[in-house]
Amino acid sequence: MKFEKLLIDIAFLLEGSSRYKRVKRFFRNLLENDEYPYKRYFDLFMIFLIITSVIIIIEEVTSPIAKWLYYYDVYFVTGVFIVEYLLRMWVHDDIHKVIIEEFENSLFLEKEFDLKGVLKEILRRKWEYISSPLAIIDLLAVLPSYRELRILRVFVLFRVFKLLRYSQNITHFFQVLTSKKSELFTLLILVAFTILVSGISLYVFEEQSNPNINHLFDAFYWSLVTISTVGYGDITPQTHEGRIITMIIILSGVGLISFATSIIVSAFNERLEEMRDERILHSVKRSSHLYIICGYTNIAEILVSRLVKEKKEFLIIDMDKQIVEQLISKGYRAIHADASKKETFLSINFSKVDAVLALTDSDMHNIYICLNIRSFSKEVFLISRTIDHNSHKKLKLAGADYLISPYLTAGLFASKIIEQPIAIEAINDILNAKRNALCDQIEVVKDSFLVGKRVGEIDFKAYKIVLLGVVRMEGGKKGERKFYFNPEDSFLLEVDDILVVVGYSISITNFKSSVIESSLAYGKKRR
Repeated sequence: MKFEKLLIDIAFLLEGSSRYKRVKRFFRNLLENDEYPYKRYFDLFMIFLIITSVIIIIEEVTSPIAKWLYYYDVYFVTGVFIVEYLLRMWVHDDIHKVIIEEFENSLFLEKEFDLKGVLKEILRRKWEYISSPLAIIDLLAVLPSYRELRILRVFVLFRVFKLLRYSQNITHFFQVLTSKKSELFTLLILVAFTILVSGISLYVFEEQSNPNINHLFDAFYWSLVTISTVGYGDITPQTHEGRIITMIIILSGVGLISFATSIIVSAFNERLEEMRDERILHSVKRSSHLYIICGYTNIAEILVSRLVKEKKEFLIIDMDKQIVEQLISKGYRAIHADASKKETFLSINFSKVDAVLALTDSDMHNIYICLNIRSFSKEVFLISRTIDHNSHKKLKLAGADYLISPYLTAGLFASKIIEQPIAIEAINDILNAKRNALCDQIEVVKDSFLVGKRVGEIDFKAYKIVLLGVVRMEGGKKGERKFYFNPEDSFLLEVDDILVVVGYSISITNFKSSVIESSLAYGKKRR
């Protein structure tokens, strides 16, 4: 009873310890989580240890090594391998939860605590890890350090196999093969059956007349070499029956190799797109500012060209596989997925997303995309394309912050061209950044020289830009935007106001830099 009470107390102590959970989470991420930023450095460190230890053991076969290399391999490398093995066993599962679960069940059902059952379940879970292929490789990789038995040096191969843990490309290769394990198992049975039948047949016909076939093993060896189309030539049939069997085996070998090739190729074709999307999403996670474009339409094409010119990062999501292939060939980050599905955005951190644009040709699809995006983030700026005027209200209810109606915009633009062609042409040049002139927005950043200043106190002429107006959120960030066109000189600027300006790109860039630098300088001065 004392042992049971001690076990239960330790289990509850671990469950309530935030420090224990934090440490275990750190090691679990370091060893198993490919998204954890420090895992990459740990993997490189382990690869270095494996390669250097293999080189040392190989070099030691022919000549003695320096004492420090011996100590490095026997104590340091082996020590790291043992610690890693124990840590992986530790983070494999939470055994204290097994104890707590049994304790709670025993209280609820008013029965005796089943210590034997708990220990059995703990051992079962640990054995589940110990008996896994990679854990066996980890354990056998320790053996070459025991120099007294030279035969153990053959286990240096398992140190090479240990690289499987730390190379994602090799891991992906084995994952592909694992996905086709039933087909490969069927192929293996077929090959084994063919070798068995052909080997026995050859042994029966050739054992008396062929001096190279003395045992059944020789016949099986010949069968495997022949079926693989290698054909060393060390064993050749002497009888007519043996040669007929050889011809059948050669034809069967060609068929079996073709079968194996088709299985592997089909597996890679199925997995290749998924692996590529995973790499793209992994690169997206490193982006500090990102635009997500859902649907590569004509509007999206114009937007992408602008983002490329401004060197901004973006991700395109489209359901047309051919379009995605073309975008990837251009060097764009694009994935073949449905933006209205929840799983598409599971790995994206929306705190780093500047805006999401639903630009598909279907209003209904854009509504579903907006609803899906809002299930992940209530704050991200969401823009949607709309064709039907009746969809405006639905898109707003779905969470769209801003609507783009290409036909309505084109109609208004056309009507204004008829009335004021020169003015509209000038505006068009500004919007398209022709002649290096553009319209841009500048945020009034906290602690910058703009805060608390009146519009008349800012010398916009010195910066060679023109102020069109100021956008202010009435009622805070959750309020409505209000645009003050050509504000009076007495207009007082506040934090989070947006200045809408026109000017040359170099002038606007210079003004933005001045605003940011003044904010940073004030922050340093306060510290």
